[in-house]
Amino acid sequence: MKSKANESQGMLLFRLSATQTFAIGTLKVREIVPFCPLTALPGSHHTVVGTANIRGITTPVIDMAKAIGYQPIEKDEYKNCFIIITDCQRRVVGFLVRGIEKISECDWRNITPPPESLGSRAFLTGVMNVDKKLVQLLDVELVMSKIFPTSADKLHPVLADVDREKLKPMHIILIDDSSLARRQLSEALDSINIPYEVSSNGLDALEKMKDSAAHGRPFDIVVSDIEMPGIDGYELAFEIRSNEPLAEAYLILHTSLSSEISVDRAHQVGAHEALTKFDATELVNAMLRGARLKTESDSVRLEGTVE
Repeated sequence: MKSKANESQGMLLFRLSATQTFAIGTLKVREIVPFCPLTALPGSHHTVVGTANIRGITTPVIDMAKAIGYQPIEKDEYKNCFIIITDCQRRVVGFLVRGIEKISECDWRNITPPPESLGSRAFLTGVMNVDKKLVQLLDVELVMSKIFPTSADKLHPVLADVDREKLKPMHIILIDDSSLARRQLSEALDSINIPYEVSSNGLDALEKMKDSAAHGRPFDIVVSDIEMPGIDGYELAFEIRSNEPLAEAYLILHTSLSSEISVDRAHQVGAHEALTKFDATELVNAMLRGARLKTESDSVRLEGTVE
């Protein structure tokens, strides 16, 4: 099965240095504009070089090179630079880059996790080869978190005790290739004492789900990112719905993408819900809806059983 995301999403390749090419998925990109005059933003993060008025929207512009530890872009370079306007995590932001290379078609199965030698602090979710050149896929969520930290009230869910007890028996798996997202998801459930398992990619998660189902304990609730190396969230949803022992899971696609297109596609591939990161209470309430549905389904099955 060819994923719906793979049919339409490419990779935007750009440069932050003379030698290294980086990429982000095109679903995060609104548009690319040549450098335009910026207005200073007092008190902003040190990587924010100013704001630009893009189609009537005041948009903060971040020096992407500086944000991930490369040589900052000097003002005399600005005239040759571009601004990538992104819509990610409920926020429109511009990333100033040294150059745009191209938009390339991408098979997400060919993206591999970043080498461990790069360390856990690398702002990457994967690497791939394009035209025999190594391209690094940026973890935009991690970059954004350093500049616009998520407020504490969004990180820790509010849940009544009676609802916590409904969620506790559920077998839950969390899937995301972003180390930041996995940390946020884990912290949210740890804070309300809900057990879960976690996976960093769709292929690993699918194997865990199959193994767990084979041992008589299928997962009840699956929370998955959409953009992931290996198989993306859309394709994972399709695989889950096509596999009878897994198909009863309540599936939530949880994404940094703000596009309504993502929600439509999520429903097309069988997901119950699609949420934009990151609001822990919103996510836990979605999981609670899944728990209620699972409990009701089990009750109906039990009442309809003929001995």
